[in-house]
Amino acid sequence: MESALVLALILLVVLYFYTKRPSSHYAPLPPGPKKLPLIGNLLDMPTTFEWETYDRWCKELGSDIIHLEVAGTSIVVMNSAEVAEELLDQHSAIHSDRPRLVMVNELMGWNFSFGLMAYGDEWRAQRKLFQQEFHPQAAERFQPLEVRVTHQFLNRLLEDPKNYVHHIRHLAASTILGIAYGIDVQEDNDPYVDAAERALVSLGLGIAPGVFLVESIPALKYIPEWFPGAGFKRKAREWARYSTIMRELPYVAAKKEILQGTAQPSFTSYSLEKLAEGEEDVAEQEQRVQSTAATMYTGATDSTVSVLSTFILAMLAKPEALKRAQEEIDSVVQSGEFPRFSDQERLPYVTAIVKETMRWKNVTPLGIPHASTSEDLYRGYRIPAGSIMVPNIWAILHDENTYPEPHTFKPERFIGEDGKINPAVKDPDTALFGFGRRICPGRFMAFSSIWIAVASMLAVFDISKPVDENGNVIEPTFEYIPSMACVPAPFECALKPRSAQAEDMIRSMASEHS
Repeated sequence: MESALVLALILLVVLYFYTKRPSSHYAPLPPGPKKLPLIGNLLDMPTTFEWETYDRWCKELGSDIIHLEVAGTSIVVMNSAEVAEELLDQHSAIHSDRPRLVMVNELMGWNFSFGLMAYGDEWRAQRKLFQQEFHPQAAERFQPLEVRVTHQFLNRLLEDPKNYVHHIRHLAASTILGIAYGIDVQEDNDPYVDAAERALVSLGLGIAPGVFLVESIPALKYIPEWFPGAGFKRKAREWARYSTIMRELPYVAAKKEILQGTAQPSFTSYSLEKLAEGEEDVAEQEQRVQSTAATMYTGATDSTVSVLSTFILAMLAKPEALKRAQEEIDSVVQSGEFPRFSDQERLPYVTAIVKETMRWKNVTPLGIPHASTSEDLYRGYRIPAGSIMVPNIWAILHDENTYPEPHTFKPERFIGEDGKINPAVKDPDTALFGFGRRICPGRFMAFSSIWIAVASMLAVFDISKPVDENGNVIEPTFEYIPSMACVPAPFECALKPRSAQAEDMIRSMASEHS
């Protein structure tokens, strides 16, 4: 009798809590590939060009939102602008966290970066610090530096065109180290560039999905390095050293020059100047400046290399676009001069080339995933708390309903009948730089530095497919290497000054900046 009473009470308690659970519990998960017990979709998960597989699954399932599960981890893929904007923008209060990233943040020391850290007070403080110096008006202060390093870049292309990727990387480093720290980059073997490149390579290896088991079983981070299978711990220790050097080396140099009164204006100098006027804890604030400056380098370097390499590849794919852009520049920019930022409004086709380059082969096809802090209900589907939220930016920017012939390089898609940028065509920027509270705060500076580099190259260089010793055209493969920042597979191109006057302009401007 007593056991029956206890059982009845238990059933009543279970029934009570069952009926009190949120209504979203009854909602189904978004559709997705069939899941196996315990491991879910672990065996289905792609290891390369994941965005294409996700897009194919969405089309097969007739849904622009799908759900995957990998060993208990909930993953939501958003395959359209509508879904990504509604969840990550309109529901940003609960979808702005980051996945845990045990290897990178907890073992390799990248938890200093507000691009990778969890959503919270420190993230807000660093983002606010960044935005103070890089809103559109403030970012204009750095345009003279962007012009100077671009002109130096043109001279390096003129002297050694075959090593164009190396020169693009040098341009990227010169731009961001100058903006972040006021540091001039050496031509070769620059210690700040070398330190950052080692750190960025290790970051790419550490953040690669599915490589390290510790991401699925975080408790493994506590095993000692000597334990069998703990090679990831030894790698993490070495890679953590790289991230520390990258964060500290340029900052110490910049601070030294600031104290000596020889520093060039930079994010660090502006931020420390304001810090001296504040009343908050100086050591904590200074650490925040150091971390934010290092985050800038992390986000800017590889993306610049990717976009400018893709631009060159695009000119090989569509030489008529290059000719049209050059005609536009010639009609606007006075002979013997380089394009200026003030010319941008009168060079809409050049701007269209930049937009199409960034859309055609976007740098980060899946962006950096968000994470949900609580359960959500969307379109009648349940989004579990703790879900990894993956915006398929590649699919958004290759939606044929928005961008007809999406796999073709067509800058003219952004030009209206009046010859200006057509506001009716969705700007790729709305997806390229992320969503919601995690949108890239450096997007204005990033676009401006890419624009001036592209406009300047078009003004003085012809870009064409090279020929071999037998006169045969060497065709590029148009293949890409998947990574944190996707880059074209190595390809050859012919970069030649458009005229003797163009060559003289390049040399003259380079000597002026030296």
